[in-house]
Amino acid sequence: MAAPRFHRVILLLVALACAAASEVGCSDDDRRFPHLDRVRELHRREGGPAAEQEAAARGLLARLLPSHSGSFDFRVISTDQCGGKACFIVDNHPLFDGEGTPELLLLGISGVEISAGLHWYLKHYCAAHISWDKTGGAQLSSVPRPGSLPGVPSGGIMIQRPVGWSYYQNAVTSSYSFAWWDWERWEKEIDWMALQGINLPLAFTGQESIWQKVFQRYNISKSDLDDFFGGPAFLAWSRMANMHGWGGPLPQSWLDDQLALQKKILSRMYAFGMFPVLPAFSGNIPAALRFTVDSNPRWCCTYLLDASDPLFVEIGKLFIEEQIREYGRTSHVYNWGMQSGDDDAIWLMQGWLFSYDPFWEPPQMKALLHSVPVGRMIVLDLYAEVKPIWINSDQFYGVPYIWKVGVGMSMEGIEQNPIVYDLMSEMAFHHKQVDLQVWIETYPARRYGKSIVGLQDAWRILYQTLYNCTDGKNDKNRDVIVAFPDVEPFAIQTPGLYTSSSNMFSTKSSKNYIVMDASNNEYEQPHLWYDTNAVIRALELFLRYGDEVSDSSTFRYDLVDLTRQTLAKYANQVFVKIIESYKLNNVNQVITLCHHFIDLVNDLDMLLASHEGFLLGPWLESAKGVARDKEQEIQYEWNARTQITMWFDNTNTKASLLRDYANKYWSGLLRDYYGPRAAIYFKYLRLSLERKEPFALEEWRREWISLTNNWQIDRKVFPTTATGDPLNISRSLFAKYLRDSDLQKVEGTKSSGKSADL
Repeated sequence: MAAPRFHRVILLLVALACAAASEVGCSDDDRRFPHLDRVRELHRREGGPAAEQEAAARGLLARLLPSHSGSFDFRVISTDQCGGKACFIVDNHPLFDGEGTPELLLLGISGVEISAGLHWYLKHYCAAHISWDKTGGAQLSSVPRPGSLPGVPSGGIMIQRPVGWSYYQNAVTSSYSFAWWDWERWEKEIDWMALQGINLPLAFTGQESIWQKVFQRYNISKSDLDDFFGGPAFLAWSRMANMHGWGGPLPQSWLDDQLALQKKILSRMYAFGMFPVLPAFSGNIPAALRFTVDSNPRWCCTYLLDASDPLFVEIGKLFIEEQIREYGRTSHVYNWGMQSGDDDAIWLMQGWLFSYDPFWEPPQMKALLHSVPVGRMIVLDLYAEVKPIWINSDQFYGVPYIWKVGVGMSMEGIEQNPIVYDLMSEMAFHHKQVDLQVWIETYPARRYGKSIVGLQDAWRILYQTLYNCTDGKNDKNRDVIVAFPDVEPFAIQTPGLYTSSSNMFSTKSSKNYIVMDASNNEYEQPHLWYDTNAVIRALELFLRYGDEVSDSSTFRYDLVDLTRQTLAKYANQVFVKIIESYKLNNVNQVITLCHHFIDLVNDLDMLLASHEGFLLGPWLESAKGVARDKEQEIQYEWNARTQITMWFDNTNTKASLLRDYANKYWSGLLRDYYGPRAAIYFKYLRLSLERKEPFALEEWRREWISLTNNWQIDRKVFPTTATGDPLNISRSLFAKYLRDSDLQKVEGTKSSGKSADL
């Protein structure tokens, strides 16, 4: 299972800009890959008619900017008019004659290209900004009224794609982010994809219904499949054979509804001219078919059919054929290699295995990649912004890959860090390295609708600190609040890692109790890659100039997120001081700092409650919203609560390794789960000191796991709308925690406000 690196992690802009641009500059020469050229020709031939793709783009405009529905005219053109490449053209409309007539003419080889051209124009000529609703949504206030839109240079502008494909999604995004989406939410996402120029998205929804139809041919019953399919929030991992049955069974209504939803999704993707990547057979089979398997399920949590078994090809062929029968068409691109069932199939393979398994030395990698005819497989270099495989594999030994025949974004969770995806999607249309200094200068004006020098200065700092991480480390979102250490205190190193040298404390163990051997439970400190003081200065600028854009949802999102980031790192410092005080046998100081930590968690919850993008309620309510009856509502809510806390293999006194796996900074989750969990740990710290006994690790685990299990089955309803003013709350918390964050002063006085019982 891949760790959820992209839920709250701050990604780097510098490496994205440089690496993507260098790869985008590579020649997209399909003469080396004639099969890819053939499939692209099939896409052009089998794609929807021009009128359908133009209508898709018009529908997007009507949803995005209805006031300007008549201001743009859309037209699909041939690649010949684009110099043989994928492109869009933005031109002044020859028939423009004042308000009420079209002002701009947008042309492109598909509905996606036209939509990307619309975004390019709004972004670069109207200083607009488009992001997910949860991250502030679209900033369109800077777009002039109809009849007054800025013109483009005479003759128009043509933007060609340096590489043909723009890929989107990760196999686990379907569970981390899409699990409970209805058509309304999917429609918004497909619009977002089109505006970003994405033409190669994963389309995994509803595949369990196809599997059910295929396995029924082998007399596999619905009850047999109940232990095969995972629950709605865990389908990604049952599809990858990581586990089976967890969170299930899937009701028949779920299977039917998701299939109907997938048909809508694919219909809209095809209408835009996208090439959706469909699932295929990887060998994962229900236990009822295990008589065919020579395998031990303990290695993979389920049964895998030997690829040399004739049944492997037979099942794979049936699955492809069933998909085509249900959906009426295919883009010929699949996440597994299945030429049987589709003579023109292309295997889009995740290159993740090459990044972590030492087995894959160059000879082994080359042998695998060349076992498929070159051009029949495209490799996704999934982690290329941190650990690019193409560099050390002679560019995958001649096999096409993303980012060679395309660029891609494969975040495991979406609706965060909008600046990264704004830049990354734009990379699909750049031939040269982006001047990031210039790009960053214009970003805040586009995002907030106003040009404010102080906010430009703040973003310049963030670009040089938070968004400049080039050390190749993982798990940058493992802060103490959302990823609490499950170890005995002496396993936690405390040599002033998060304090200045003048505030360092020496560490010594007490003579009153035995230090436990923590060699098997060593706690890894949260990763820090930037100067926290510099980021606090950026936050100060946000607060100083915030009144000028306080009505902007995009600004409010960024303010809450930046305040959350600074306070999360401050909480890490507080936690280290707590452990230092514990090791020094200072019970009063431990109690004071523990209260301070819990106050901070509750205050953070209040901050997060002030923006819709940081609420627990929508996640839970959307889960309940797809249920057909009370029983399903309870099951789905349990799925939603469990995925973001602890799942799969915990016992009464052993926490699952899959804890805090999808951790979220969401209001409701901090106050009701993360805070109480920390309070339990702090209680046992205090008892250890007062009783002069070792830390009760097993008792802590028992109580924490009980809290988790009870929270998962709870039915408490959480708000779905924001409350409070983010700017005022952030200013208050800045004054309370960050203006003078010397923890030595905190040690002498107890924090104000209500705290959990320690």
